[in-house]
Amino acid sequence: MSIRLACKTLLTLALVAFAPLGLAQAWPSKPIKIVVPFPPGGSTDNVGRLLAVELGKLLNQTVIIENKGGANGNIGCDQVAKSAPDGYTLLLSGVGSNAINYSLYSKMPFANKDFTHISLLATGPNVLAANPDFPAKTFKEFIALAKANPGKYSNASSGNGSSGHLAMEMLKQSAGIDTLHVPYKGGAAAITDVIGGQIPLLFINQDNALPQVQAGKLRALAVASVERNPVYPDVPTIAESGYPGFSAVSWFGLSAPAGTPKEVIAKLHEATVKAMNVPEVKTRLQSVGFVVVANSPAQFSDFVNSEIAKWGKAAKASGATLD
Repeated sequence: MSIRLACKTLLTLALVAFAPLGLAQAWPSKPIKIVVPFPPGGSTDNVGRLLAVELGKLLNQTVIIENKGGANGNIGCDQVAKSAPDGYTLLLSGVGSNAINYSLYSKMPFANKDFTHISLLATGPNVLAANPDFPAKTFKEFIALAKANPGKYSNASSGNGSSGHLAMEMLKQSAGIDTLHVPYKGGAAAITDVIGGQIPLLFINQDNALPQVQAGKLRALAVASVERNPVYPDVPTIAESGYPGFSAVSWFGLSAPAGTPKEVIAKLHEATVKAMNVPEVKTRLQSVGFVVVANSPAQFSDFVNSEIAKWGKAAKASGATLD
């Protein structure tokens, strides 16, 4: 064998040996899909689209949104859980689909272990809001009124097992009060009836309540985050009102199928943190009360585990099921 032929043979073997490394370094080499497990137009979809635009710029690749609604988010989540763990199919995860549902459905098509969590994107508190004519004008007055009249007052929610439903269940457990839950098919219908006076109060996501509170059609009694929310600066938290640590927030995160290569997760995490800290993105989210987080995969994973436990306790106490 000539020296030239031997060199060519060694070069070929080297290229074959390092081909997997080359492929890994080339990610992303095709469009990336983020599955939003709810219909277009909601908060989850809005956050996903903001993220997709910025990730596309940072990764120099097309990032598309695919809305895959149904079964309270389970259909879209299941699709991602069963997708190839190659970094090209991701999930816009959230409190309902990736925390609450585990306690609402007796048979889930996926488990938390089926995902690698990349980063918690943003959080937003549930807000306890009342019709302006409701006799209790403050949160403490509401608790006193509810304790004095167990079972007299009803509270609306966007549906059985929603974060607003379970937030009230948490409050009932913490404060020792009793209210009647009235579930609606969506937050808009629930808000409409509270404004109309058919139901006195409800827990609802802060961005949905904000326009009505600003217009004077709803009165915000308390927010359910540990710290006060910037768009509700004068509204006390439940935690500061006698129930330390009380938290019932909606959240959005970015997750991937379990087994996605660490190198890909690292690149996605780096780009996601940068995307969520783009001034225009932060300003847009903060204007409706969301708090941008953008933490590490380990921190997000720990957070999801704690959320599953917390909401599971509330779901069990409520007796809510969605089978």
